[in-house]
Amino acid sequence: MGEENKAKKWEGKAIVEVRGTEEEIVWSVLQDFCNLHKWLPIDTCYKFEGVDGQPGLVRYCASTKKGADENSEAVVKWFKEKLLTIDHVQRCLSYEIVDNNMGFKNYVAIMKVLPLKITDDDDERVGCMIEWECVCDPVEGWSLQNLHSYIGNFLRCMANKIELAYSPLFE
Repeated sequence: MGEENKAKKWEGKAIVEVRGTEEEIVWSVLQDFCNLHKWLPIDTCYKFEGVDGQPGLVRYCASTKKGADENSEAVVKWFKEKLLTIDHVQRCLSYEIVDNNMGFKNYVAIMKVLPLKITDDDDERVGCMIEWECVCDPVEGWSLQNLHSYIGNFLRCMANKIELAYSPLFE
């Protein structure tokens, strides 16, 4: 009976192309674990504890969301994430949400910088891809589609900001 009542884990995955930007540059952004606020639409991200660039590092991230109308109170959405692994050769890292007020439980993610897959021999595009995979318990008030939209939107936002900052195509 116990196994039947357990909710199945949710799995989310998104992949985006980062045009005009080399893998090394995108990896330098991704591995800078406590500067997420530079690349995602969040207000703050800083080291909460641990050693920069080392497993065990915990970052605190937060954003203030204004209410639907002018009389509504602003709400701070926050999370603490712990770096689990970082591999500079494979250009990937994993982390878990250790505390939050957004409803995430048992959330673990892997982010990777991958070579750009070019199918046309005449196409010499410069760029790479970022892959974000996660597994978590179902989030109360969300659907699995909400999770997919959440990581997809955040990843596209990150790619856009990296392209604007580093790609000569967007200067």
